Amino acid sequence: MRAARLIKMVLLLQARPAMTAAELARELEVSERTVTRDAQALSEAGVPVYAERGRTGGYRLVGGYRTRLTGLARGEAEALFLSGVPGALREMGLEDAASVARLKVSAALLPSLRDASRTAAQRFHLDAPNWFREPETPELLPAVADAVWDDRGVAARYRRGEEEAVRELEPYGLVLKAGVWYLCARVAGAGGDGSFRVYRIDRFTAVEAGEERFERDEDFDLPAFWAERAEQFARSILRAEVVVRLSERGVRALPHAVDALSAREALSAAGAPDADGWVTVTLPVESEEVAHEQLRGLGPEVEVLAPAALRGRFARDAGRLAGLYGG
Repeated sequence: MRAARLIKMVLLLQARPAMTAAELARELEVSERTVTRDAQALSEAGVPVYAERGRTGGYRLVGGYRTRLTGLARGEAEALFLSGVPGALREMGLEDAASVARLKVSAALLPSLRDASRTAAQRFHLDAPNWFREPETPELLPAVADAVWDDRGVAARYRRGEEEAVRELEPYGLVLKAGVWYLCARVAGAGGDGSFRVYRIDRFTAVEAGEERFERDEDFDLPAFWAERAEQFARSILRAEVVVRLSERGVRALPHAVDALSAREALSAAGAPDADGWVTVTLPVESEEVAHEQLRGLGPEVEVLAPAALRGRFARDAGRLAGLYGG
């Protein structure tokens, strides 16, 4: 632990002209007293760390000293490609590897380019979870992530409703969708059929990685697989249909109120606007109850034509609104 911290301290000082004890303590997540002891240890080991006292003082490397410890380990290189997703790195337990990798890259760059990581971070940041939702890190995510990185099969217990299922899985990849983590894995073992499936990480109740590594299918494409399964899932839950009329404003708002894919397909299949400029569409929905909740947000920009029961719901809503605002 200390050896890794000392290496990180050298890389920090190599990447910057000088750093104060407070800055080093913040970067290394230790106390300033620990920074002082580490600097002394480096000096005793032959690394020319020099401390300047005073208001403008700090630590620096003397005489243009450069360490050759800039080669990236495999885990650091892989983490580096995820460095634009800091929250995901932290949840998977890869934050330290990514930090060291960025320092090694910075140390290997020309002095004029060493601020590239900072300037990029100030211009792009990915915040994956939805608004108004407190992100929760599944307890078993780091264990699953380790198995994914090492290509190790896992024995997993998975919660399905009130029951639990046991699966032998070959974990191929992780997906973070709207703040929820998913595992894309191939079902292995005696009871497996070799198919690829998707599992929510927060539904795993136990995960145990095996010692043996599995051989990945080189034709497996994680982004393509996820896109296909996500579309299949979206279509699978749209088991009902409603017929609605939409104003021009309602047409524009529909993709934001219901499933965007079904809205686009429904609008593309719609006929020409009627004499009032309204468009009639047949819209796939999950259920009458869900359609009521979703379409209610469009207010007077939508008129439900069918089914009659859903139209009746909106008629009752209109009656209650008229009672509230009629006076």
